Amino acid sequence: MHTKTLVAATAGLGLLATLSACGSSEAKDSADSKTVTLVSHDSWAVSKKVLADFEKQSGYRVKVLKDGDAGQAVNKAVLTKDHPQGDVFFGVDNTLLSRALDNGLFQPYRAAGLDQVGAAYQLDRAEHRVTPVDYGDICVNYDKKYFADHKLAPPASFDDLVKPAYKNLLVTENASTSSPGLGFLLGSAARYGDAGWEGYWKKLKANGVKVVDGWEQAYNEEFSGSAGGKKAGGDRPLVVSYASSPPAEVIYADPRPATAPTGVAAGTCFRQVEFAGLLSNAGNTKGGKAFLDFLVSKEFQEDMPLNMFVYPVRQGAAVPAEFTQFGPAAKDPETMAPDRIAAHRDQWVTSWTSIVLK
Repeated sequence: MHTKTLVAATAGLGLLATLSACGSSEAKDSADSKTVTLVSHDSWAVSKKVLADFEKQSGYRVKVLKDGDAGQAVNKAVLTKDHPQGDVFFGVDNTLLSRALDNGLFQPYRAAGLDQVGAAYQLDRAEHRVTPVDYGDICVNYDKKYFADHKLAPPASFDDLVKPAYKNLLVTENASTSSPGLGFLLGSAARYGDAGWEGYWKKLKANGVKVVDGWEQAYNEEFSGSAGGKKAGGDRPLVVSYASSPPAEVIYADPRPATAPTGVAAGTCFRQVEFAGLLSNAGNTKGGKAFLDFLVSKEFQEDMPLNMFVYPVRQGAAVPAEFTQFGPAAKDPETMAPDRIAAHRDQWVTSWTSIVLK
């Protein structure tokens, strides 16, 4: 979940032909060789032992193709749907789900173990074209040291971000090229409604918000509170990221700090649910179905938090202590019904672009 972002689907015919040709050979490979090919965003991660267990039990070898941030990966999958690169796609979330479903990206399959997944996460329960895998919260993160050094309280809400005290401090991702960027836009639309969200972004722009293409750049280059940002000279102490980013800063640090160097502005969160699906023209449908079963298995669901820093959707799946200590899920995140996202997303992104980028 940590590196998810979208490119505009404006590929030329030459690129489309190239992608389609590549997809065709990948699909053939997976059908001929007991290989299941997973197409995903760059944040896909699983423990070697857990993946080895699946390969041993199923008899399939797993090949992983990472296609950039989530939105980029979704768009590429749509472009290549007739000759897909693989069998299973992981990483489409509720902000982009309708785009994938409307384009016929997936074929129906009800994964074994789905009865152990909460109904709130099953956003396509009538047709089972996608299988819920994880959830998390897109939230503004802050650099604790910066705010302590400046004797300034960190922001706690959407309202706070437009105050003069936080001028030129926030970096966010482009809502047209980034999943967290889009989630943050949807969170503001949920918070302020159709009549208010545009005015909010005008204020945010006037208050010096910086926009970059994707999460990697925003978090690992621009954000002063991340390990990467410190090395890159990042000077923005506020960034749109995830509620689960603080535990990542602790777990990957050497030595580990007693407390996270970053915090979460709890009043800026938007709930994100991620899905996987069997691609419509998959070459290895049997292997793809086995892999979807694996994604909702207790073994994978309990392995996932410390690899992709997201919460499991399976009931009873344990979450590591460090994860809950440093990155608890938001208690009252903004949410939005999938049909409302589908009806307004493209229009909102167009309006957002005209307000913030022009």
